[in-house]
Amino acid sequence: MRFPFLALSFLLITGLAVSASGSDRIVVEAEIFTRQSKDETRRWYVLEQDGEVPDLAGAGEATKWVGPKQSAAASASGRTFLKLLPDTRQTHGDKLIRGENFSPEPGKIAILDYPVDFPKPGRYYVWVRAYSSGTEDNGLHVGIDGGWPESGQRMQWCEGKHAWTWQCAQRTAKKHCGEPMQIFLDVKIPGKHVVSFSMREDGFAFDQFLLTTDRGYRPQGEERSVQLPDPPGKAGTDQ
Repeated sequence: MRFPFLALSFLLITGLAVSASGSDRIVVEAEIFTRQSKDETRRWYVLEQDGEVPDLAGAGEATKWVGPKQSAAASASGRTFLKLLPDTRQTHGDKLIRGENFSPEPGKIAILDYPVDFPKPGRYYVWVRAYSSGTEDNGLHVGIDGGWPESGQRMQWCEGKHAWTWQCAQRTAKKHCGEPMQIFLDVKIPGKHVVSFSMREDGFAFDQFLLTTDRGYRPQGEERSVQLPDPPGKAGTDQ
């Protein structure tokens, strides 16, 4: 599936994210969101291999992000991913502007929504596959059904620079690089829910997310996503 690099306000998908048969894992491609909101200052852009990079501050060189070889897109799942732009705070020395390039509070800037069918109630650990190339592009928030629990705030990456890296760690006052396995969503009722992500730091690159009740599971590389075969919509169109 090929997408332009445009920031989509809505993206109709071909199905609801579900777990694979016999598995407690739910894997979703980042670019298959159903809605993007609160995107006046920062928006998620769909980038793909051999595509274009939007002409925005901090977007970076095309060869680094969407080039045919040794680029972020070349090693992303489906050769497509999301990037949060503009990116005006790339180093610790760049000016931090709360409410613009940094959002310590979840659900305030650049929200993505994903419908998910949870097969059973329980605690679902949230893993995200991200590509961090600096010190200020490695933070994200996650919530569910319009709420933003403490357990979904301040996802953090420190290791795995310049490569797609899975992480499920929460930044705390004592551990800035994150406490492992402290990012989770508690689902009391199985069935359809909406999982959402919002900006903590601009410049974030987002490939996939994985939900699992297995605390010992560790995703590696590209994970296979599964969707129900609902009637297809017009992917890549604004609504």
